[in-house]
Amino acid sequence: MPKKKNLYLIPVLSKALDILEFLQTENRPLSLEAIHQRTRVSKTTVFRVLKTLVHRGYIVQAPDRTYRHVVWRRKMRFGFAGQSVDMPFSNDVTLSLSDAARAVGVELVILDNHYDGPTAVQNAETLIRSGVDLIFEFNVAHEVAPVIGDRVAAAGIPLIAIDIPHPNAIFFGVDNYRAGVDAGELLSAYAAEHWKNTATWMLGLDLQAAGTLVQGRISGAFEAVRAAIPSLALEQCLRMDGHGQFEASRKAVGEFLNAHPKEKCILIAAATDTSALGAVAAVRERRRTQHVAIAGQDCIADAVTEMSRADSPMIGTVSHEPATYGPSLMHLALELLKGQPVSPYNYVTHKVVPRASVLR
Repeated sequence: MPKKKNLYLIPVLSKALDILEFLQTENRPLSLEAIHQRTRVSKTTVFRVLKTLVHRGYIVQAPDRTYRHVVWRRKMRFGFAGQSVDMPFSNDVTLSLSDAARAVGVELVILDNHYDGPTAVQNAETLIRSGVDLIFEFNVAHEVAPVIGDRVAAAGIPLIAIDIPHPNAIFFGVDNYRAGVDAGELLSAYAAEHWKNTATWMLGLDLQAAGTLVQGRISGAFEAVRAAIPSLALEQCLRMDGHGQFEASRKAVGEFLNAHPKEKCILIAAATDTSALGAVAAVRERRRTQHVAIAGQDCIADAVTEMSRADSPMIGTVSHEPATYGPSLMHLALELLKGQPVSPYNYVTHKVVPRASVLR
């Protein structure tokens, strides 16, 4: 009598389990060829199964291309302290990271720092007490970064700092100075085309709470504009703290415009798009849209909508590509937990978004 087939089995899943169980039993590094020979599964299938198991964290691939089983005590839990639910860019990063965690089977505990240093410290302590395997920290207040870094390190938990460096942490984020240079080049190109390569003022809406690295966005913009417009003196470049927020930036730019009611050809570089939109509001309220050009950072949806207006003073932004944060952060975290060497500084690829690309 012929052997009855089990119609409910999934052949490729059975082969994947054969490979995983073989690696568990051997408990030593093995090459693809050795796994293929011992399991008698086709080499192509072995290769694809191994890559999938590495991606999901069940096995690791060493630099010599051998594979080894990883024993996890339980499903991994990562903590994420987000910058603020009131900041669109922060929400985009949260969404990207949540999707990436689901894709690799990691539980993600999400807390909100509310753009506040003391709250960020409390959230770090909460994540430490919860026993997470790793913490992603998106804290804008650099003055509490040493406190958070020290307490997380004392708990023996790996820490990845997003956009703002923290002691004892791996950094992940944008190259702030280079992003600032790109924004400055947008502004200087506008001045060359519309104002005969002149400018009377260059304003920088800073984010001082985030520390010197993030302030590189404004430093880079100033350097790029002054290199392109040599007639712009250093004393015509003014930094003001927009706090990365709408109202603070609206007030700061409004006060400047009130003090200089007849000035034209004013360039503004903002550390965030939220700050840039505050500047836009101040300019529009005073009917000075023809006299000012503004460039932001982050490429949030509201900024793109604003740039779609042909009369907008916002002439561009720099996208930090938040959709790429989640997959890249998750990959970095898994490599760190597997004991693989990782760079202390990991930069995202940013992209310049001029208004012309929005108006097309």
